[in-house]
Amino acid sequence: MLSFLPPPLRGAIATSLLFVNTILLVPVLLVVALLRLIIPLHTWRRWCTAVAIGIAELWISINSGWMMLTQKMNWDVQGVEHLDKHHWYLVTSNHQSYADILILQHLFNRKIPMLKFFLKQQLIWVPVIGLAWWALDFPFMKRYSKEYLEKHPEKRGEDYESTRRACEKFKYTPVTVFNFLEGTRFTPAKHDKQQSPYKWLLKPKAGGIGFVLGAMGDTLTCVLDVTIAYPGHRQPSFWEFFCGRVDKIKIRVQQREIPPDFLNRNYSEDEEFRLEFQQWISDLWQEKDALLEQLHSSDNNSNDNSSDNSSDNNSTDHGHPDLPA
Repeated sequence: MLSFLPPPLRGAIATSLLFVNTILLVPVLLVVALLRLIIPLHTWRRWCTAVAIGIAELWISINSGWMMLTQKMNWDVQGVEHLDKHHWYLVTSNHQSYADILILQHLFNRKIPMLKFFLKQQLIWVPVIGLAWWALDFPFMKRYSKEYLEKHPEKRGEDYESTRRACEKFKYTPVTVFNFLEGTRFTPAKHDKQQSPYKWLLKPKAGGIGFVLGAMGDTLTCVLDVTIAYPGHRQPSFWEFFCGRVDKIKIRVQQREIPPDFLNRNYSEDEEFRLEFQQWISDLWQEKDALLEQLHSSDNNSNDNSSDNSSDNNSTDHGHPDLPA
């Protein structure tokens, strides 16, 4: 453990290890992807896909290693006990920090199929990482705004079809589709601009997972609803996380059954489905906001009690368990 080092030095070490890990493994990943592309045999391509996922899981495991090396964090995690790598999942979470992605990858690595994000089409041009996403079959989507569709009605429905085509390849090999419902990281400025009715959350955008449920809902086992709280940090930066300044994290994972009425329906064209689904998401978000309030307030109460105890006993040991396996 290097937690005795000054935070900026720990941040520099963590950043360097992430960079080296990426630079070393992405070229190997690309070679496997190219071999899969040039040899058009179904069995061969499935094997190459499995190898590519194994490389990605190794990348995540190495990241977990430097997190353990450079940080002394107390992890409070519940709800990951009965997951299965051979099932299909849809995962969603609140979003406060870029660190959320590393944390979720660590949390679910080798417990469920690797997380795959729906990405904007232009993100394929992000240096190094864009190619890695392509090699791992992350679906790149071309989404049209409401204003664009009003000017070009002939494009209506194409976003649903592109989602359906992207999901087709997921029906034969277990996969976890991931989506941040808020669509962006929480900040007080965004919260105020939205006039969000939630204390800890931005307004959810239901369309993303609405399309997924319509396209492949009958394949999915359930929705994994993840709630992440950073007690004492409302939205820690990537650098604060790398420096080990985030010393505690609380995560709750709830398995939610997908209502049968939501399966195989077109979110963009079916107004009844759209309204029902938006209400379901609204109820889920109200629950999540209440849970976040509970997680933060319970930590504040714990800190108050610890302060009282420390004044009596002069010392309190909260402990910092290792990262979960």
